[in-house]
Amino acid sequence: MCKSKFFYKSLLIFIVLSIVACSSDDNTTSPSPTNPEEGFQGEVDWIKTFGGSGEDDALSIVESEDGGYVVFGYTQSTDGDITDKTATDSDFWVVKMSDNGTIIWSKTYGGTGDDRGQKIIKTNDGGYALVGYSRSNDGDVSTNEGLQDYWIVKINAVGEIQWEKSFGFPGLDRAFSIVQTNDNGYFITGFLDVSASNGEGNDDFQKHGVGEFWGIKLNAAGEKEWRRYFGGTNNDRSYDVVQTEDNGFLMIGSSESDDFDITNSNGSYDFWVVKVNTEGTKVWEKSYGGSEIDVGYAIATTGNGKYVIVGDSRSNDGDISEAKGNADLWMIQIDGNGNLIWEKSLGGTEFDTGRGIHKTQDGGFIITGNSRSNTGDVNENQGQSDIWNIIIDNNGDVTWKSTAGGSLSEFAVGCIETRDKKIIVAGSSESNDIDVPNNRGGKDVIIIKYK
Repeated sequence: MCKSKFFYKSLLIFIVLSIVACSSDDNTTSPSPTNPEEGFQGEVDWIKTFGGSGEDDALSIVESEDGGYVVFGYTQSTDGDITDKTATDSDFWVVKMSDNGTIIWSKTYGGTGDDRGQKIIKTNDGGYALVGYSRSNDGDVSTNEGLQDYWIVKINAVGEIQWEKSFGFPGLDRAFSIVQTNDNGYFITGFLDVSASNGEGNDDFQKHGVGEFWGIKLNAAGEKEWRRYFGGTNNDRSYDVVQTEDNGFLMIGSSESDDFDITNSNGSYDFWVVKVNTEGTKVWEKSYGGSEIDVGYAIATTGNGKYVIVGDSRSNDGDISEAKGNADLWMIQIDGNGNLIWEKSLGGTEFDTGRGIHKTQDGGFIITGNSRSNTGDVNENQGQSDIWNIIIDNNGDVTWKSTAGGSLSEFAVGCIETRDKKIIVAGSSESNDIDVPNNRGGKDVIIIKYK
């Protein structure tokens, strides 16, 4: 009996020592292979930069049907990764990548003026819709109504233009976001230079303001169905939009006004949300913030009639309960009537902001932006400004955070969770050291994949 116990005990010790020995043979500084069943591990899989010798920026990213990624922004380069451009003006730039960050194709769109992309979405037909602004009236741009127009470009899965449309007046009109609507049309939001349009741009004519939230509803072919603007006598800009469960729209951004459509200003600039119905009639509007500058940049739906909005705040009063520093990443959750459910400030002693948000499969949210802090909620800072990413649960509590950058400035705006629960972040980089593998000149596109 004693011999039997000794045998099994010896066998157990041998197995344990064998496991330890095998583990010690591994390179412990390298991340372990990713098993899709393990979910998100929070480790950098790869970091890539793309561009040429000019200014290149990525502002939006989506996952393609084949599991790759499509990155959108603008480029001023005529060399490096840009192969179809000969002039140094800004053009829309789309890059199709594989899941390991290899460029599959790259295409630019625009004319001889300054054309800058802002947002890309996947469309129901397997293609993509691109939106931003254009100052051209030649090349790919069929018309221009003034100095700067909304420009929407519909492309197929391989980047061929199917149609393009411009909307604007003599002034500076700029589109920031787009959604495909439940009727297969589109809704675009941004701002209208009302002072230059002389009040035009609102199908319910009411002239007021300098710059207004400007929403345009299009059909599936890009033809205008209706347009509305909202705001007051000062600057009001819409940066993002979602379609609501009742087929209306929530346009979000910032407002400097305290009159006309704005009824509860908190001071200076506030997060401002405008709810319109399916015909574009205003249902309600709400301001959130304090006495200083507070700007909302991105919105995501929770899926149960609530919404999370992210941006930044310089206030330490009003709706802001726990300010951290110079400017904080500020996020709020509201219900379908605009009631404030919770608000959170994140950051350190310097400037921190949230610019993009995407709902994750477990009901949380990935938020990306940038930070100059290395205190408080920010663990480190590599240089002037780092890309800062966080994941929150549905109560706004942080479950993961990470910074990435070099000795110069990095910024991020676009973020997604992939079907296999990885995180992809898109932005711009000026560095060529520390976390940034290289720089081709000026400002490059940077893409980071976390596994």
